[in-house]
Amino acid sequence: VEATSYDVSANLSIPAINLTSDVTELELKNNKLDTPDSIVGSFSSAKNKTFLVGHSSTVFQDLKNVEIGDEISYDNNIYVVKNTTVLAKSEISMQKLLSSAEKSTLVIMTCSGEDLGNGDATHRLIVTAEVQL
Repeated sequence: VEATSYDVSANLSIPAINLTSDVTELELKNNKLDTPDSIVGSFSSAKNKTFLVGHSSTVFQDLKNVEIGDEISYDNNIYVVKNTTVLAKSEISMQKLLSSAEKSTLVIMTCSGEDLGNGDATHRLIVTAEVQL
């Protein structure tokens, strides 16, 4: 299998789950973001909001163990987890997830629930963290 090489735009670290990953910027194509295989992808379309996505089978396999209050280091800032939730795909409003925020916010999302095959699942685990001032 040939490894895909990505342009690294930042690094993500979540010490509570021993996660360190390079991050690459993603482009919206046909109203869709292609998730990198083994690192984190980032997308931002609004002020103070960064959307991070990765596969639950690779980079975010332990994301379900993140707890409120855990620290996340991203792009030379420290963020604190404020919320974790699991939602059915049909309940997720990407417009709301990607909308601007008062202060710098990370929204981290990965698959959860029942495996549908083809890299998809019935639910999404969403972790929200705000910059620590």
